[in-house]
Amino acid sequence: MEVDGSKGNMADSPTNSQQTVSDDDEIDYSVKPEFYDPKLDDKDELWVQKRRKGHTSDAVLSCPACFTTLCLECQRHEKYVTQYRAIFVMNCKIDSDQVLKQNGLKPIKGKSRREASSVGGETLKKVSCSACSTDVGVVDEDEVYHFFNALPSES
Repeated sequence: MEVDGSKGNMADSPTNSQQTVSDDDEIDYSVKPEFYDPKLDDKDELWVQKRRKGHTSDAVLSCPACFTTLCLECQRHEKYVTQYRAIFVMNCKIDSDQVLKQNGLKPIKGKSRREASSVGGETLKKVSCSACSTDVGVVDEDEVYHFFNALPSES
């Protein structure tokens, strides 16, 4: 088969899918990509230690739906081993509209914090993941976060 007067074969020239280097010459597909970088783990650990300032933690908590990190420093509940409490959190948003009363966790909608606390018992506010809005726990009046729907991992 002749193409434009040349006697070359079309199979001799690579098609787009057969190229080993992308058109923008940034990605070399002839080299197998490496998905694990052992140096990155060390960098991540240094970052976490710097954020904790020498404090220890029982776990690193993540959102169970999107795996966004919620807390680097927390304490495990003594009785309920799947629950954690923390003071310093990240990627969490507080739902100020819905206040819960600890005596049975009945919602008190439309009442301010002062009105709700005068009813009796401690008031709690819902806490959700700021990335995907999954409910992950509550925050109390002392601004202590109580996580009951979070994914723990080793710290």
